[in-house]
Amino acid sequence: MGVSIVGVGMVPVREHWSTGLAELAAEAGTLALRDADIAQVDALYIGNAYGATYNQQTQLGSLLATEIGLPGVEAFTCEAGDASGGVALRAGYLAVASGAMRSALVIGVEKATDIVGPARWTARNVSLDAEYEAINGASLTAMAGMLMRRYMYEFGLELSQFEGFSINAHRNGSRNKFAMFRNRLRSGAFVNAPMIADPVSLFDSAPDGDGAAAVVLVNSELAADLVPKPISIRGSAVATDSLMLQDRADPLALAAVAKSTARCLDQAGLAPGELDALELHDAYTILTALSLEAIGFSDRGCGWEWAQAEGARIAPDGELPLSSFGGLKSRGNPAGASGIYQAVEAVSQLHGQAGENQVPGARHVLIQSIGGLGATVATHVLSAPPA
Repeated sequence: MGVSIVGVGMVPVREHWSTGLAELAAEAGTLALRDADIAQVDALYIGNAYGATYNQQTQLGSLLATEIGLPGVEAFTCEAGDASGGVALRAGYLAVASGAMRSALVIGVEKATDIVGPARWTARNVSLDAEYEAINGASLTAMAGMLMRRYMYEFGLELSQFEGFSINAHRNGSRNKFAMFRNRLRSGAFVNAPMIADPVSLFDSAPDGDGAAAVVLVNSELAADLVPKPISIRGSAVATDSLMLQDRADPLALAAVAKSTARCLDQAGLAPGELDALELHDAYTILTALSLEAIGFSDRGCGWEWAQAEGARIAPDGELPLSSFGGLKSRGNPAGASGIYQAVEAVSQLHGQAGENQVPGARHVLIQSIGGLGATVATHVLSAPPA
């Protein structure tokens, strides 16, 4: 059974100091239900990575069902680090595709500003191996730094050769009213930015933010009666790899990205070259380069080439549009919500409503969210209805 998106909603990614986790989620969920013009769904699935450590809050299913006004609905949280939103979308997709549910509301939410400074690093480290990595002082950014340094060493690269990914993201994000950072990056600023975990700098790492986004899913037979142009989820897949980089046969090959994408595209009946735009998990530029290689857009060690000429080839009017609304880097990374932001942004592209960030003639958009540094990867292909 086909699955379609008939309603979307999101709040700007910001530091929402005066708004709580449940309030953010309820606002996005209500906007999506209103957009779909329905009041009730059969199920509620929530993507959230760090509610337990950031906000000391679990049981989000019951909490948000009550907050939104969906009494008695099936509801629970999906967690896979920063891939939590993508995994929640997968859960909603499976529920509707199987026929078990006729409709589902999927919400991604994260509230990072409830915790600050070193405490936030500790709270985020639950996405690492607790008994080997976290206990010895590792962090996701430190591990990304080691991964990037290895890549640069093996292929003889300079840090400046990655800057086009961030320049493109900020160029697109500057035109996105929902983005957390709407400043543009000048060429050369990337390598001179303060280091977080050498060679990962402030302009290389996506900022944590508060946010919530939501989509309403229904079976495709119902979708045409609800909205004029439902967007179909043409492919959906999740794959995993070893949590720790040291356990992988080749740390520079994102096996879960390759597997998840291949399964998703096979289901969609599409080849990589038929995709009109990509929303990848650009928490760090090294993940973008490695993802482009794993998907098949570049040979090994060549993913960085897409960043050249200030990212001209990955601009909305370029050869391979990437991060068309700013990606995690400019829009901000509300962890468990990022995958649902990608879905909402893809719907805007496929409806031709992306304004200055519109990808001409967009019909198929791949969205992908990554937990850890490739440990869990959720991939979806969203497609516009036939003309």
